[in-house]
Amino acid sequence: MKKIDWTHKLTSRKFWAAVVGFVTAIMIAAGAKDSSVTEVTAIIMAGATLIAYIIGEGMADAGNNGGGTNDD
Repeated sequence: MKKIDWTHKLTSRKFWAAVVGFVTAIMIAAGAKDSSVTEVTAIIMAGATLIAYIIGEGMADAGNNGGGTNDD
């Protein structure tokens, strides 16, 4: 079994689009109001942006430090 590269998944726009599509469909099937669906979609996308930024900055910092830790 292949190991999942979570860093790559969590920074993928396709992954987050799939999450939004799934959650939106479930909410609509459950009878949620349009405004609720819109709010949840916005929250998911805001969270995805934050996660991608944090992981991206962490990868950039690790690359600048040669992959080691900075004990300053």
